[in-house]
Amino acid sequence: MKVLKFLCSILIIFILINQATEIFAQNSSETTTGTAASDTTKEALPHFVPIPDRWRDIQPPPYELNVEDHWYDPYNRNVLKGDYPIIGQNTFLILTGTAANVFETASIPTPSGVSTERPLSQGFFGNEERYLLNGNFKISLELYHGQTAFRPRDWEIKVTTVVNYNYINTRENNNVNINVRKGTNRFDQRIAFQELSLEKHLFNISDRFDFISFRGGIQKFNSDFRAFIFEDFNLGTRLFGSAGSNRFQYNLAYFHMLEKDTNSELNTVFEDRDQEVFIANLYKQDFITLGYTTQLSFHYNHDKPSIHYDTNGVPVRPAIIGNVRPHDIKAYYIGWTGDGHFGRININHAFYQVFGKDSFNSVAGRKININAQMAALELSIDKDWMRYKASVFFASGDPDPMDDTGRGFDTILDFPIFAGGPFSYWQSQPIRLLGVNLVQKNSLVPNLRSSKIEGQANFVNPGLLLFNVGYDAEITPKVKASLNVNYLRFVDTATLENFTNQNNIGNGIGLDYSLGIIYRPFLNNNAIFTFSFAALTPLDGFKDLYERSTTQFAFISSLIFTY
Repeated sequence: MKVLKFLCSILIIFILINQATEIFAQNSSETTTGTAASDTTKEALPHFVPIPDRWRDIQPPPYELNVEDHWYDPYNRNVLKGDYPIIGQNTFLILTGTAANVFETASIPTPSGVSTERPLSQGFFGNEERYLLNGNFKISLELYHGQTAFRPRDWEIKVTTVVNYNYINTRENNNVNINVRKGTNRFDQRIAFQELSLEKHLFNISDRFDFISFRGGIQKFNSDFRAFIFEDFNLGTRLFGSAGSNRFQYNLAYFHMLEKDTNSELNTVFEDRDQEVFIANLYKQDFITLGYTTQLSFHYNHDKPSIHYDTNGVPVRPAIIGNVRPHDIKAYYIGWTGDGHFGRININHAFYQVFGKDSFNSVAGRKININAQMAALELSIDKDWMRYKASVFFASGDPDPMDDTGRGFDTILDFPIFAGGPFSYWQSQPIRLLGVNLVQKNSLVPNLRSSKIEGQANFVNPGLLLFNVGYDAEITPKVKASLNVNYLRFVDTATLENFTNQNNIGNGIGLDYSLGIIYRPFLNNNAIFTFSFAALTPLDGFKDLYERSTTQFAFISSLIFTY
């Protein structure tokens, strides 16, 4: 009911805004319209030939610069791709179909469960092989109105439906479902709305088409350059625009978070998450020097007390860690990020300070205050078709898990493209540890959280220090390669020692090396094939936790076709 009320509120706000702006536009046109236009008649313009719209004035072959259009051609001019208006003069439709299939095989520390699958697996960790197949078939409809060459759209309606199938095969019980009788593999499927939004251009604030617009509904939002804190498709409202001849961009966004399906990670449209997120950010282009953009941001995450089991019957809120009790989290993030270049040196950086309160942290076993930091820096230089880069990432750790301050940094819903991103082993694999994840999939922070998409943030964690060197190469116009080597270590292992009841855990995690290949066979984005291989050579801390010194590996292939 809360979600339905929220959707109705968005619709009412959109209708009111639409009516107000139409009245404003009508009044403005009445005051500026002269009588000269009424003198223009067909008789006064006998040599003009009417055409349906100005976009069709571009002639088809035999003019050699043009290609004859077809409705099934996704690359050349097409009414279904927004090249011609579909209604009237300025109403366009963009239809996008995407088929994305991911196959993954990896070795990852896997608990053997309460009932082992095979003999000689009675140890705490069993057979580590895992196979995963995940497919998303997406249809996106984008209907918008406006002359958008130099000005924002007047209005937009966007609907994106995703059909997902996923299959996982492990070698141990209790990993695909809490019920051991479900075995070691699982097939699941899901259909969901990932976007369902309305956008309205409110008004311009300058003659350079600086504007203010409103968008409401299920929409995508990324709060910074590298998605260190928040990136998601979720239910919310957003006020955004530009100023100063587009040198400033800003966002005010509020999200009433939806619950996620565990296996597909898609939205469950009518299930409330009991979580609210507010984000405000401001971008300034050409700050200090040309080519460098800086950003200031504020995030607020209010995760209310709740009890929730995931799709596979596993309790995720509250996390089954330490003392289990539903708890309320209020976290405030203040951030400064930047992206661009100073001369030949490319730079991307971020710093976040988070503070707030957790009414009962499960690891600390008490109410805590939050005081944690995150910092990241990437420097790179381009030489012809190559880029050499070096980066460092720091997320603070908690030196005393039993005191009243949580000093381990955690995010809201991150997806960082940093230090190899999804190509690296550390970011591509969800590594389990005693009922929670040491690190989440597509995340950098070792937060001891039950789930990134369904669990609550945990600010009592060991933290991370990462050093990276990387090399990117545009080998051919069709082939791009990315090579990265990371050294990872925990900032402080006191939390891990308390959590695992184990002394003298080392700080070293491992050496993470990865190679990613991106292949575009048609020199466009209609077909993109991605292949990556990653490995993690354990160091003392990883060996202490998982009792193994063998190198862990992951191979991931992705085939994406887009119409």
